[in-house]
Amino acid sequence: MPTRDEPWPAGTPSWVDLSTDDPKAAGEFYSQLFGWSIDDPGEEAGGYLLAMKNDRPAAGIGPKPAPEMPSNWSTYFASDDVDATAKAVEAAGGSLHMEPFDVMDNGRMFFGTAPDGSTFGVWQAGSHIGAGIVNEPGSLSWNELHSHDLDKAKAFYASVFDYTFDDMSSPEFTYFIFKRPSDEFGVGGMGTAGMLPEGVPSVWLTWFAVASCDDAVAKVTELGGSVTMEPNDSPFGRMAVVSGAQGEVFGVIGLSEAQGDQPQPN
Repeated sequence: MPTRDEPWPAGTPSWVDLSTDDPKAAGEFYSQLFGWSIDDPGEEAGGYLLAMKNDRPAAGIGPKPAPEMPSNWSTYFASDDVDATAKAVEAAGGSLHMEPFDVMDNGRMFFGTAPDGSTFGVWQAGSHIGAGIVNEPGSLSWNELHSHDLDKAKAFYASVFDYTFDDMSSPEFTYFIFKRPSDEFGVGGMGTAGMLPEGVPSVWLTWFAVASCDDAVAKVTELGGSVTMEPNDSPFGRMAVVSGAQGEVFGVIGLSEAQGDQPQPN
């Protein structure tokens, strides 16, 4: 079981959380879908719930910061010095939603927007390192950017996190896997925004591992969600994109259901 107890290396997508109108209802939805148990830290957490898988933190669920916002899964990147990362974001042409701030003793964070319009969080671990379980059914598996200006996005995130890119593009799509300088394998992906509906800004999509993609999709619809992209096979796993009962979009992937050889970089 892939678990972690130490802070994630800087630049790694290390945490995801859901902002929604009804966090408790969302907790019930994902508990039935992923087998999560929901921990409510109490009033001091401001309604933020911690989703646990096998007694390890898997994701967060909290209230929207503004009612007019759509429900959305957010990706957080690890940082060893969140204040320095905030300065790097601004130097690279991004903007901050707020100055970095402490979240009790859990860590320090901020939210920002990249020049392509994608929003993201940055997390410096305190008592909370981020995801304590990954790549297991019911846990975080992958984070990828769908961008309306991929060149601008690549330049920005490379400047802030020192990423390099493996070009995995084909005649059918444009896609890059990004790596930190010390990585042999990629930690996330970036592609064009062809799958995004009209009017939807550049967005980070969260993928969760599942035991069976088809079973997960059926459960989503049973629980009041919907299917955005029907299940299809890939060398990485059988995958689909779905929406939760409150409209948030995410991916599910059966890692054990991979078909064919994984492509090599161009």
